[in-house]
Amino acid sequence: MFTQRTLDFLYFNHKQNSPDWYKNHKADYEEFLVKPFKELVVDLTPTLKAIDREIICEPKVDGSISRIYRDMRYATYGYRYRDHCWAIFARDKKMYEGLPGFYFEVSPYKFSFGCGYYQASPSAMKSFRRLITQNSAEYIAARDALKKSTVFEVYGDFLKTSKYDAYPPEAQNLLCRSNIGVSADSTDYDLLMSPALPGYIAEQFASIAPFYHLLLSAELTK
Repeated sequence: MFTQRTLDFLYFNHKQNSPDWYKNHKADYEEFLVKPFKELVVDLTPTLKAIDREIICEPKVDGSISRIYRDMRYATYGYRYRDHCWAIFARDKKMYEGLPGFYFEVSPYKFSFGCGYYQASPSAMKSFRRLITQNSAEYIAARDALKKSTVFEVYGDFLKTSKYDAYPPEAQNLLCRSNIGVSADSTDYDLLMSPALPGYIAEQFASIAPFYHLLLSAELTK
């Protein structure tokens, strides 16, 4: 399970931003961050595989679990050592213009989870909009799942101009985006540090499975 030591490590890892500090606290990293993330990935795997058997669930760093530091060859400014860590579950683990997937992230300030793209390709968004404007079965199922949710909010930058004013508000909220996904933020640390966390996240992922299937259909028909 995640503990206060998890949050403490993340906070000081970023604040110190030091390879020496990280090296001296590597045991804390393994015990309080990597271990609970591995356990969470294993616990979520049955639910995710039921949603899509091709989703990759690898309980290891550089598998489904992110690194705790940035590769400064590709980021020449800012902090190297992160104050957050995440797990990604998708058919394709690439983040930029990769396939849609599910995610879970922890920082000292909140934890987040959701489903969508890191950055959708223009062709994927075009296909996504087509499925909505055609009132496809995939869209109807996703729309109904999102209506039922009291947790998730749609994310993604809005287009500069809209061509979809004639559509219902729930459709416009999806059509008018240049990127798309749904996310939830929480500061319920009692839940984060509880044995109930995996079951709760699995339940939330299952509840928005139709939204994932809509995104995947858009990818497969673009």
